Amino acid sequence: MTVEAEIVDTGSRAAPKKGRRLRAFLRNPTFVAGVAILGFFVFIALFADVLFSDDPMAMMSSPLVWPGEDMQFPLGTDQLGRDVLSMLAHGARASLLVGISSAAIGLAIGMVVGAAAGFFGGWVDTVSMRLVELFQTTPTFLLVIVIVSISAPSITTIVVAIGISSWPTVARLVRAQFRSLRESDFVMAARSLGYSRLRIIVQEILPNALPPVIVAASVMIANAILTEAGLSFLNMRDPNIVSWGGMIGDGREQLRNAWFLTALPGAAIAMAVLSLNLVGDGLNEILNPRNEP
Repeated sequence: MTVEAEIVDTGSRAAPKKGRRLRAFLRNPTFVAGVAILGFFVFIALFADVLFSDDPMAMMSSPLVWPGEDMQFPLGTDQLGRDVLSMLAHGARASLLVGISSAAIGLAIGMVVGAAAGFFGGWVDTVSMRLVELFQTTPTFLLVIVIVSISAPSITTIVVAIGISSWPTVARLVRAQFRSLRESDFVMAARSLGYSRLRIIVQEILPNALPPVIVAASVMIANAILTEAGLSFLNMRDPNIVSWGGMIGDGREQLRNAWFLTALPGAAIAMAVLSLNLVGDGLNEILNPRNEP
């Protein structure tokens, strides 16, 4: 078979495979439901300034207006007279930003450490795993609190703290994938062609190790949102930014006479975390090689 024929044949096989993968995504109700809910929150976060142009921190009405009492404020106002619906919309931006950014930091660190440990082995693997164990022996939330306490709480500090505390799990996952793939036939072929180690890691092994990492990323984002909410509840948050966790922290003093101030942002966090878990479960079913026909 000529090279041109092989290229055509490879392309003809890849197209049906992509079509099957797309149909698998669309036919998976768990994944579709998760994406729909998550897409709603992303839309609200992206267009919060358009939907609610006023400053969410500004006093808009009398304090503690209950949901449904004033149609100008469908979800009521808080103890300072701020629009709860506007705060929820702008809070989605902060909470999702923290979740995605901190997960990106954790993934970057974990993938570098795990790839190096799994590919090179030897003393590199030993040192890397001892470092992973050192981080894993420290409670994650306690480590985040310590890092945030060192400097004044800000959105950047919170993102970095959560990212630094979340990478060990990714490192172990990537290490296991690299250890199972580094002796594969396609890696041996790449070595015989004279590919550099960096090229083999980035272009050959890493793409094949990504499916479980992608699934783990959705869980990391959900955990980051919950961690930020916990920090905000403890008043370790950026006071200049509205977040769902901050709304819960502000409303805890009004639990007896205005429980909706904590229930509404709490429901938003629950739905966002649920959507991310649904996406993760769907990706696990779709990307798992054992489930491919």
